[in-house]
Amino acid sequence: MAIKVPGKRYGKRLQHSKVFGHGAHGKRSGYADLLITPLVDMFVIIVLFLIANFSATGEVLMMTKDIQLPEAVNVAEVEMHPVVMVSGDQVSVSGTIVGRVEDFSKDEYLNIPALEEKLRDMKKQFEDLHAMANDDANTFKGDINIQAHKDVEYAIIKRVMFSCATAGYNNINFAVMTVAGEGNGATAAATH
Repeated sequence: MAIKVPGKRYGKRLQHSKVFGHGAHGKRSGYADLLITPLVDMFVIIVLFLIANFSATGEVLMMTKDIQLPEAVNVAEVEMHPVVMVSGDQVSVSGTIVGRVEDFSKDEYLNIPALEEKLRDMKKQFEDLHAMANDDANTFKGDINIQAHKDVEYAIIKRVMFSCATAGYNNINFAVMTVAGEGNGATAAATH
């Protein structure tokens, strides 16, 4: 072991630095430290930027291959409300199937009990949630979107509308495709 002159001793990292006068001729290491904190901060900023710029316009309704929407010219933008989907085969509310169309065409009743019960449950959940949060500004308005296939019989649509109204959803909007001139693409919108 070599004998060293007494005095300050620098750590291994500082012994070969140019500031302390010993490192001008040192060999560089091939290993570099990766700083994780700035990398995580950068990814958080990117995620927040993407979330802030995400637009839900046009994705309020789930478009399925079973439902072809009718076309309309005078429409308004679709807003986020519960959706009743009426295809040629079945009726569903927010993804939950409540019955088959052929069964509803045989019944003599004006309402659809399963649909009415599901909508009442959804209304109660909405009111309970806002009551627990003491949110008086967002009261229940009774808005609902009906997304029906263009070839479904009017009697079925009438029964769906009656069930919505008896469950407390009186502001009914119909999802349609807008016709924007000749050959232009169509988008989903609502009519009152």
